[in-house]
Amino acid sequence: MWLKAFDLLFEKLSKNYDLTRIKAVGGAAQQALVWWKAPLPPLQALDPRLPVHAQITSQSFSLQNPPIAQDTSAHTHALALEAALGGPDLMVARVGTCAHPSLVAAQLLRVREAWPDIWTRTGRVQMASSFLASLLTGQLVGMGEAEASSTGLWVHAASQPGVQSHWDEGVMEIVGGNREEGHRIWSWLGDVDISGGRRRIGTISRYMVERYGFDPEVIITPFTSDYLSTYLSLCPSPADTVLSFGPVDVMMAPAANYIPTRLYNLFPHPAQDASEKKRYIVMLTSRNADVPRALVRDMYTKSWSAFDRLVAIVPPGGSIGLDDKLFSFWILQGDTYPFAHVKGIYRFETGVKVNEFRDLRANPRCLLESQILSFRVRWSRTIPSGVFGTASGRARSANATPSPASGAQQKRATGVNNSNNMGLPFDPYDYGPLPGRILATGAAANFPSIANLAGDVFNAPVLMPTTQIDAAQVIPHRNAPPPGFPARAAIGGAYVARWVWGKEKGTPAGTGRGGFEEEVRRLLSKRWAATGGAPLRTGINAPGSTSKAPSAAGSGASTPYGHGSRSALGSTILVEEEEEEIEEMERTGGGYGLGFSEADMTRIRTVTSSTTGTAMSGSTLGEAPSTAFTTPDLGAITSPNVGTQPAEGGAPAAPSALQPVTAMPTSDAELQLGLAKVAEPDVDAFMSYAALVPEYCRLEGLLIKGIV
Repeated sequence: MWLKAFDLLFEKLSKNYDLTRIKAVGGAAQQALVWWKAPLPPLQALDPRLPVHAQITSQSFSLQNPPIAQDTSAHTHALALEAALGGPDLMVARVGTCAHPSLVAAQLLRVREAWPDIWTRTGRVQMASSFLASLLTGQLVGMGEAEASSTGLWVHAASQPGVQSHWDEGVMEIVGGNREEGHRIWSWLGDVDISGGRRRIGTISRYMVERYGFDPEVIITPFTSDYLSTYLSLCPSPADTVLSFGPVDVMMAPAANYIPTRLYNLFPHPAQDASEKKRYIVMLTSRNADVPRALVRDMYTKSWSAFDRLVAIVPPGGSIGLDDKLFSFWILQGDTYPFAHVKGIYRFETGVKVNEFRDLRANPRCLLESQILSFRVRWSRTIPSGVFGTASGRARSANATPSPASGAQQKRATGVNNSNNMGLPFDPYDYGPLPGRILATGAAANFPSIANLAGDVFNAPVLMPTTQIDAAQVIPHRNAPPPGFPARAAIGGAYVARWVWGKEKGTPAGTGRGGFEEEVRRLLSKRWAATGGAPLRTGINAPGSTSKAPSAAGSGASTPYGHGSRSALGSTILVEEEEEEIEEMERTGGGYGLGFSEADMTRIRTVTSSTTGTAMSGSTLGEAPSTAFTTPDLGAITSPNVGTQPAEGGAPAAPSALQPVTAMPTSDAELQLGLAKVAEPDVDAFMSYAALVPEYCRLEGLLIKGIV
């Protein structure tokens, strides 16, 4: 399938573009393995008259259906390997990572034990990114150090001073079963590029030149994983974090030091010059991401639009009260630490485990709160490790979009060991160490409720690429962008290609003045100045447009701000008076089944809305209060089974379409990088979530210890 997709991609490119103008090619792929059968096919001798898939058939691979990044079948093998190495802490100290379901070492172990015949026939194992690069260069390409660090087989030099990075023969011997098979694994994986990524890995193959018309001087630059490439496409500053929603939710941030612990994964930066001081990327992951969100949608709302509005109207913690908050944990598949041994659906009401909430409509919000609070808690636990250096979060640098409380007195003193942290190793009310900005990607970030929830939990503005804001106006609920809109991982690969090409050709952008992020920002700044401050065009190849057409109207690039009374949380606003809202609630069941009174409505409006015009403290914009978040169409969500009840007159009412985020007023410094703000932080909302953190951690501890 991958080979057919490769052929189809370049057939389309060659028919629609002049490929002779391309100077460098970069790329990315998900973390998966490709199992070549011995003997390997001669990639350098492919016939340009035939497509690749006709010459490299399925018989060229020993494992024809390899697991992809979302596969969890090797989780038990990962845990067994972790135990063999002495536990998670000793494993992390040795190979930089602990057990997780997609660990490459665990997948190798599973194949050896389950299919010895496949193991015997294998002649080479490649990461999917290296596999794609090999097809372009016509020769087998090894992986970069960033991907090698994720295998569970690699020893990074910083963990053993004075020793160069290398494959761990002892771990390979455990995976292979004996020393001979361990050496065989070494030969399968090949050499690793430890140069930092700022050099070509080859030139375009003769096959690509003759079949598709590439210039024979085109250089191929290092490929990496899709998550790391997405990170590169956003060029985060030291105080930023990248929050990527998808089948696996990922939170990534720049790190100064190599200090591996079980709390996170740590990768060498995949695009840095060998002369630079080593930089790293901290990654927090959650495998229970899109699947639980889709399951909750199907169980309680039946449409993403109703899901989004239901999250909007339910108050933080699922209840307006202070002592009866609701918590849920949807752990449907094996996950990383701390949930490596936990599986199931757990709900807690007033601190007691229940089978279901009394009000079913609290489920969507409680799920999202659990997912984002998990990242917030794990981030705070990461800080004492020292991986971020002497300062973390917004203390590391100034941002173009500061916290609304910047320059004002915080509600709790920063860095003070407060006595009422309820046993936590961090102060949940101190947002100083938290990220200064959240750069969000993935389909879930298109939901106004989710973008706002992330901003509230971290008390930070949420920005999204204008490419994604534009794409969301077409298809808001798919991770894959619609036709004509680029994927973030592809943009990251293109940036790396331009960066390496600039160095090879001696252009000003490649002379070594700063790191990868600085040079990409410089290029985008030059483009911004040359175009007179025109936002990046993002849908230039969409159906019905030409390459010179601007982005779609109403999108993040062509109209960086909402029109008139628009907020960042939807392209339409439901303007209703508060009295009408209360009357509607009474007619449909009297306050969501949670006992809201008329006097409570103002509180709901304050604590759940985090957008431009709310009454939040620290708001810098003087717009009228937006009702996009607090006055949804309640008629569509009065029943837990929205979409299934027929309307009066016969036919069931069709669910309304999801209204995705749109751009808010954004600084020029952010717009020129292709970013637009979609949610503002709210200090009051942050404090309400900070109050939930101790109870969340207590319940999390019960699950980890197997008490419930």
